[in-house]
Amino acid sequence: MPTHENAVSLSTEIKSRFFRMTQISVVINTYNAERHLEQVLQSVKDFDEIVICDMESTDRTLEIAARHGCKIVTFPKKDYVSAEPARTFAIQSATAPWVLVVDADELVTPELRDFLYQQIKRSDCPAGIYIPRKNYFMGKMMHCHYPDYLLRFFVREGTTWPPYVHTFPEVKGRKEYIPANRTELAFEHLAKDGVADILRKTNQYTENELEKKRNKRYGLGAFLWRPFFRFFKAYILKGGIRDGLPGFIRASLEGHYQFIMLAKMAEKHRIKD
Repeated sequence: MPTHENAVSLSTEIKSRFFRMTQISVVINTYNAERHLEQVLQSVKDFDEIVICDMESTDRTLEIAARHGCKIVTFPKKDYVSAEPARTFAIQSATAPWVLVVDADELVTPELRDFLYQQIKRSDCPAGIYIPRKNYFMGKMMHCHYPDYLLRFFVREGTTWPPYVHTFPEVKGRKEYIPANRTELAFEHLAKDGVADILRKTNQYTENELEKKRNKRYGLGAFLWRPFFRFFKAYILKGGIRDGLPGFIRASLEGHYQFIMLAKMAEKHRIKD
């Protein structure tokens, strides 16, 4: 028959285990991210843990992270053009059962924080949650880039992240989407890239994607319909037309991205052949 002391110990252990299962680590990958990091860290200060996975920054990133009491780990920069190769390492460096991945130029609203803590207390909580994000261009929130769903909240154990740009983590278990009309739960993207930034990233990201699509080949028809469909999807189907001239320009840059990707793939295969 269990003693009173044993019963108290068991009760304490159960409470401790439940408390542990309702903790969330915020994981942020950084490289020379001082521009927005102060704001970002302020927005996530009420989570249980903040992990900064830094790729050998040379600016004030580490100083800012240390001032906010973040756990700091380092991943070698090498020649990566994005943070994806370091994502799995960053996730594994967290200690809480749940992980929220935040970019160094994204804000987490108080409403989103409260929502996530409410979700992990549910008996049927999904293993992963897709979160919408608000993106801006020429001073306007882009309808063609909303909800821009990102799988950024998930159970830590067993989750890995493919080392390619524009990929989602591989989460074991059921996943859910936050409704797009819950705009108060969306990430706020601070980047607000201009045309020059988008063109620079187009060159970087398409270069990184070549390895992922190395076995694919497209004919001449793809150079016509793929860029056009990407433009049509952004401008008409996703509502970029409501954003005036900025919406038209942004949708055109979407089509341009597709054209550059196809051109690089064709060039690579021609040289190889």
